[in-house]
Amino acid sequence: MLNRDQWDICKGSKILLKRLIKKDEKNIVIAIDEHIERRSGRKIKAKGCYRDAVKSSKGFIVKCFGLKWITVMVIRKFSWANRSFALPFMTVLAHSKKSNEKQGKIHKTTIDWAIQIMKQIRRWIPQKTIIFTADGGFANARLAWECLKHSVSLVTRLRIDARLFDFPEKIIGPGRPAKKGKRLLTPKKMFQVESSVWKRVKIKWYGGKLKEVEFISTTCLWHVIGFNPVPIRLVLLRDPDGKYESVALMSTDVNLSIIEIIEAFVSRWNQEVTHREVRDYLGVETQRQWSDLAIARTTPVLFALYSFVILMAEYLNITRPLEVQKTAWYQKDNITFSDAFREVKQNLWRKKFFNCSMKKDKPQEIISKKNLLAMLNLLSQTG
Repeated sequence: MLNRDQWDICKGSKILLKRLIKKDEKNIVIAIDEHIERRSGRKIKAKGCYRDAVKSSKGFIVKCFGLKWITVMVIRKFSWANRSFALPFMTVLAHSKKSNEKQGKIHKTTIDWAIQIMKQIRRWIPQKTIIFTADGGFANARLAWECLKHSVSLVTRLRIDARLFDFPEKIIGPGRPAKKGKRLLTPKKMFQVESSVWKRVKIKWYGGKLKEVEFISTTCLWHVIGFNPVPIRLVLLRDPDGKYESVALMSTDVNLSIIEIIEAFVSRWNQEVTHREVRDYLGVETQRQWSDLAIARTTPVLFALYSFVILMAEYLNITRPLEVQKTAWYQKDNITFSDAFREVKQNLWRKKFFNCSMKKDKPQEIISKKNLLAMLNLLSQTG
């Protein structure tokens, strides 16, 4: 099925995206990120050598061989969970530069893929307000201008040494109008200004909890050499308790509120949770295919399965509220993906093994020996 059947992943992504979006939802927050799947082998053409985000630190870089995926997820909140979920609907394989050169293909960078994905999503949902959130690696002037062109808000982390300028003054007279005004301080120096007046606001923080943070906000121009200055809303964010690192955020939509910008960026944390859970529960990074087509299809299907499980859990919650699984050695109060996954599996097993009709005249056995053995086999695999 994975290496021979004909099916369109792009069409499947469109269908899944529309299933994940609420009809009455105004702002749709979409998170994009890179995911490295560790793979090695001569037959895997798309592999490359990349930075291992898990094992690397600021002062020590570890590289690994693997496949680079661009994962795109909808950030959505459910009534039965305390936190939002990052639900994958599109996963794109980004071939390494060396792989593309060998195959005679034009190499696409991560930014190239991000622009193409953003345009595709805008065509699929032209009437919705889209907030595209990503890490600092996506703070790119070309991506920012493409988002402005297609009415998509880009919220990312900004470099602390970014070149910022005031808006130019309107001068009536001959000559070419100025593109930027007076040079402003870099975000790093703005954090050091003692006379700055920091405001406080409560936002949804990591894990869905409310937290009070301090911020400074202004509108300015962000200039990158080779591009026209980009109008942005700059938000300097710091933790009053000093537990979290101070960050500079930018939004290409200057009309977004401070809370919308901060919460959109913080919601990216749910993407990291999804990456962990697809490995733990759905078997991502355990594939052993050698076929190019099977490699390109398996990981996107497993990521999409994560979203299908959550959607099925949402449907099951209507008839019977989801329950939190507790053990003697681990107590938790919040419903997680493992609880949703357990409920979905139990429902599928009940439908298969215990859905017997009582309208027939002849008595029916509750479960056949064949089905019982199959069920025991499935249960043994979970342990």
